[in-house]
Amino acid sequence: MEIEERVNVNDYVFKVLETVKLRNPGEKEFHQAVEEVLTSITPLLEERKEYLEAGILERIVEPERVVYFRVPWIDDKGRTRVNRGFRVQFNSALGPYKGGLRFHPTVNTSIVKFLGFEQIFKNALTGLPMGGGKGGSDFNPKGKSDMEIMKFCQSFMTELSRYIGDDIDVPAGDIGVGDREIGYLFGQFKRLKGAYEVGALTGKNIRIGGSLVRKEATGYGLIYFVSRMLEDNGLTLENKKVIVSGSGNVAIYAIEKAQQLGAKVLACSDSSGFVYDYDGIDVEILKAIKEKQRKSLTEYIKFRPNAEYNENSKNIWKIPCDIALPCATQNEIDEEIAKILIKNGVKAVGEGANMPTTKEGIDLFIKNKVLFAPAKASNAGGVAVSGLEMIQNAGKTYWSYEEVDQRLKKIMYEIYKIASETAEAFNEPGNLLKGANIASFEKVANAMLIQGIV
Repeated sequence: MEIEERVNVNDYVFKVLETVKLRNPGEKEFHQAVEEVLTSITPLLEERKEYLEAGILERIVEPERVVYFRVPWIDDKGRTRVNRGFRVQFNSALGPYKGGLRFHPTVNTSIVKFLGFEQIFKNALTGLPMGGGKGGSDFNPKGKSDMEIMKFCQSFMTELSRYIGDDIDVPAGDIGVGDREIGYLFGQFKRLKGAYEVGALTGKNIRIGGSLVRKEATGYGLIYFVSRMLEDNGLTLENKKVIVSGSGNVAIYAIEKAQQLGAKVLACSDSSGFVYDYDGIDVEILKAIKEKQRKSLTEYIKFRPNAEYNENSKNIWKIPCDIALPCATQNEIDEEIAKILIKNGVKAVGEGANMPTTKEGIDLFIKNKVLFAPAKASNAGGVAVSGLEMIQNAGKTYWSYEEVDQRLKKIMYEIYKIASETAEAFNEPGNLLKGANIASFEKVANAMLIQGIV
């Protein structure tokens, strides 16, 4: 459509948002993700009216493809079970679709669309040639045997294999999908294709083409980003009290790296509750419980008798801390929790999960000058190393742990620099959320302009 010079950008964005809500009723997480990006890029749109002329906004909020399928499998008692499978291939302007698979009961169309939309911009910030996508299933791996998980993964991949490949769409892991699940998925993909297409999935075990540092990448990357943010504001992690929600890969390795850099992590959580350890979380015990035994955090206090266990996960944010790292799930920090953190003197918040803070919570942090590291920038370490895994697979080579770790650190520092400098350029110094959104959107939009109306 023709855009006149006098167009009101705010009105234009409002109309696009209203259309998104009408076309995607009830998908509140997706609405939230789209609104956050579009409302923060209005200064850029004022300067680049050609984005409006080319319908970039209308196109970027529509996935290029959404795949929804049935996943039948047989449990250990011989009963037929049926779950839903999803893959949202959102935007391929910068490269093949790239994003994880999530196995969790809460997975639905809204969740995978919000995650896929976020992934477009997160991937753009890494500087690697990756588009945005996401997928998963409402299958719950908790309480399932290895045999049941293998059967489910094989059935899931039997359908998904039609839509992925190293130049098309490269899935990885996410919540509920770790080394074990990726192994089963890759094995079935190889069986169906009759070829060892090693670059079709990332997050693989190192023995079958995976990359070193992939397990640690999101957690380590979060801490590299947060430490750079603190340094830019005259602070360090040394002797800081830290709270980390979650106890999966992101949380575990955020705890590990934070403590390596001198912080004291006091608490972490899972779906059943949280542990508070005044002496600092023992990450080796945590790894044993969560990675090897796959058990609840209630086991932690058996090894650390001075630690305390609380059954309400949300109460973890009532513990006074200098730095809060939400690494569990979306919208875990709302306005009420943000007020508690601010009252207790929090200095910085670093998002390790995807969209773990509500808009109201973010607004409060920014208003109260709490340093805020937005997820699309601060948790990009996982997909960054997935991108490095793709490069290693394509070159049929392997890099050392030190080389991958250094590349990860460099990427996270560069993401911080881009977000910080962009915020400054648009008269919002320190607003990394706005800086990350504008910088990543501009990169994707420019690629879309070059490729025409497709």
